[in-house]
Amino acid sequence: MTNEKGPEQLALVPSSSAASPPPQKPSSKPMPTAAAARPVARVVVDSGLAHLDRPFDYLVPADLELAAVPGCRVKVRFAGRLVDGFVVERVEHSEHGGHLAFLAKVVSSEVVLTPEVLSLARVVADRYAGVLGDVLRLAIPPRHARAEKAPRTEAPKGAPAVQSLEGWQTYVHGLGFVTSLQAGERPRAWWTAVPGHDPAQLVAEAVLATLSSGRGAVVCVPDARDVARWDAVFTQVLGEGRHVALTAAQPAERRYRSFLAAARGDVQVVLGTRAAAFAPIPDLGLVAMWDDGDDLFAEPRAPYPHAREVLLLRAARHDTALLVGGYARTAEGQSLIESGWCIELAAEQRTRRRAWPQVEVTDGSIAGAAPVRLPQQAFRAIRASEGSVLIQVPRRGYRDSLTCQTCREPARCQACQGPLGQPSASAPVACRWCGQEAVPWSCPHCHGTTLRSPVVGALRTAEEFGRAFPDREVVTSGGSTVLDDLPAGRRIVLATPGAEPHVDGGYDAVILLDTWLMLGREDVRVDEESHRRWFNALALARPGGKAVAVGDAQTLQAVVRADPAGFAARELAARAETHLPPTARLATVDGPDDVLADLAGRAWTAHTEVLGPVPVDQRAPDAAQRLILRTPRREGAELATLLAAVAAERSAAKLPGLRIQIDPLTF
Repeated sequence: MTNEKGPEQLALVPSSSAASPPPQKPSSKPMPTAAAARPVARVVVDSGLAHLDRPFDYLVPADLELAAVPGCRVKVRFAGRLVDGFVVERVEHSEHGGHLAFLAKVVSSEVVLTPEVLSLARVVADRYAGVLGDVLRLAIPPRHARAEKAPRTEAPKGAPAVQSLEGWQTYVHGLGFVTSLQAGERPRAWWTAVPGHDPAQLVAEAVLATLSSGRGAVVCVPDARDVARWDAVFTQVLGEGRHVALTAAQPAERRYRSFLAAARGDVQVVLGTRAAAFAPIPDLGLVAMWDDGDDLFAEPRAPYPHAREVLLLRAARHDTALLVGGYARTAEGQSLIESGWCIELAAEQRTRRRAWPQVEVTDGSIAGAAPVRLPQQAFRAIRASEGSVLIQVPRRGYRDSLTCQTCREPARCQACQGPLGQPSASAPVACRWCGQEAVPWSCPHCHGTTLRSPVVGALRTAEEFGRAFPDREVVTSGGSTVLDDLPAGRRIVLATPGAEPHVDGGYDAVILLDTWLMLGREDVRVDEESHRRWFNALALARPGGKAVAVGDAQTLQAVVRADPAGFAARELAARAETHLPPTARLATVDGPDDVLADLAGRAWTAHTEVLGPVPVDQRAPDAAQRLILRTPRREGAELATLLAAVAAERSAAKLPGLRIQIDPLTF
């Protein structure tokens, strides 16, 4: 995504007029004698084939000449099939030497693909070694005819006056950042937030400052729960009708109406999840994102772009202001701050430490005895609280894994050797693979008959706290049952990371349980992700609230010192030592072993390291294989181009495709 000074600005791939496309079959419509005199529409065809990733020229019939406008949806005959496409340009003549087919149909004259979004989609496709059509499917929602026919509702003229900016005064350069937005400038900032002011309120004020300069904004948050909460704040700050919410979870008609409101210029602000990063806002002045480290911003469909990188590319290419914020800081953000590409918005040390709750760290032991899972410090914090207490538990289940109480060997199913577990207190112990009950159970190693759980989930923990504090209501949040908001009250809330509900006035105490378990996952970003979830949980405490973290004091130093920036700097340095993103570009290619062995012997960029192939799943050596390519950041664009060429070669030869990912979150 980045070079030494900021996001890469990749050149657009030339249109089909610069390279002759394959011969196109003539249209079934009668060909006029002066066919060459007909206007030509340049169309991006939704073929999904890498070797055909370029626009194609089609003649425009006389009856479609007014309807076939640039940016509209059309149907064209392609390789004997009627397929979807977008008109990206109208030209007088084609440089294609053969016969041209006619447009088959204009699906709608609604302009849904703007030149700015088209160029952004092309850059994103090149950045991730993908196909333009795949990116456009992510950027433009499916058509809904009733939404197109619905009456338009334009936003109120002008913008409300920017009110008090007290929250931004908490941060060094914060007030200057918002003032420069109001003046029509294009500052770029990475914001490390502290508790005390609602981040939705502060972002809405930055958006309002942008609106007052006559420009629009795009704001991305992790999920639909955040969108709902931020939507209410944006309505309060900006006023009714000045923004729309855009998420994939919306009903099809509502989603398409929100998209059309932006494309038509009826509103200037879009708030949404990762797909909103492509929203077609005229005269865009600000792109913003909250909590960029959340893995929900990573698109699970090809070419797997990350919304943060989309916004960074958009800010760089189209010269817009940038605001990326969160309670924690990612290595990507630290990299851009250290390079000078954006400024840092952070509170002074004294203000920062006063805003965060004071964290007490314990390993659960007392006077050298063996550690306990529910330490004394946690019980004291709960007893001292008059309101709600949040307990963050890394796992949702009851007893997800079991071992022998005597010899500590993992408990396995006698039928299939799968792991044994217990989903609830009333459920029998059973295999998590085949479902066969294991009652009675006997250890094949020591013949013990007692089981223990080295990993206890939120449901079992809720039982334990319910017995310890019978005067408190105990509620859980996680899995398929996620609570958004709770009223103030004397209760214990057990939640998995990311599912913590907001409580009116904040929590009296926050307890981070089993932090060692969150760090135990096999993931190159496990430290960064764990700290992000811990800081997000601690930010829910009320002013002056308390916090207890159960784990290793050395590991939790950034949490104790309320220093996400210091942790990000150390994480970035560690990435540099191991040549991992964002200090380097990394690509993974999944496919058959023989194909990857051939790719391993290819010449890539001058400094590309080839690692593997290795099994994607080490527990299943016969599964798909993975090749890892690692190259310096300055050669990232070249590596992506070479990988795209590999995909095109296989597509042209009608061979099965490979799964290519650039800078995946996990590998």
